[in-house]
Amino acid sequence: MTEPVAAPDPPVADVEIDTSGLLCPLPILRAKKALAGLSSGQVLCVLATDPNSIADFQAFCRQTGNALLHQQAEPPHFTHYLRRR
Repeated sequence: MTEPVAAPDPPVADVEIDTSGLLCPLPILRAKKALAGLSSGQVLCVLATDPNSIADFQAFCRQTGNALLHQQAEPPHFTHYLRRR
């Protein structure tokens, strides 16, 4: 498994979505839709239970230019913080 992006503390999220129980690609698709509704610089928190979401969100942010600020893995929960580009 890919190592989560670590930061001292998670940032404050403007919007939070819960994708628990969903498998790839659904957490990414829900995050993409949520990001589309945010302004540049706002932060989205995504709650997930898919362990592959760590690597999936890293790849998603590299491909889209959104910043991956923080990831936290406490199985069965995985939390991702993204900043809208």
